Amino acid sequence: MTRLAILTIRLYQLTLSPLVGGACRFDPTCSVYAIEAIRIHGVIRGSGLAVRRLSRCHPFGAAGVDPVPPASGRV
Repeated sequence: MTRLAILTIRLYQLTLSPLVGGACRFDPTCSVYAIEAIRIHGVIRGSGLAVRRLSRCHPFGAAGVDPVPPASGRV
C-alpha cells in the first residue's frame, strides 16, 4: 500500500505538476513532504500529515521550511 501511495504521488510529480507550475509555498514541496511523511509514518498517518500540509498551502497562508515531524513525535 505504501508503494502504491508513493507511486501515485510520483505520477503526479511527473505528469500534472509540470503543467500546474511551482506553486508550493513550502520547502520541501507538498508532494515531496507527502512522500517523506508516508515513508516515515506509514500510509494512514503520513497521508493525514500530507492533507494537513496541503490545507495550509495557499496564497494567504504562511510559507517557509516545514519538515516532516520525526516518527517519535506527536502531531
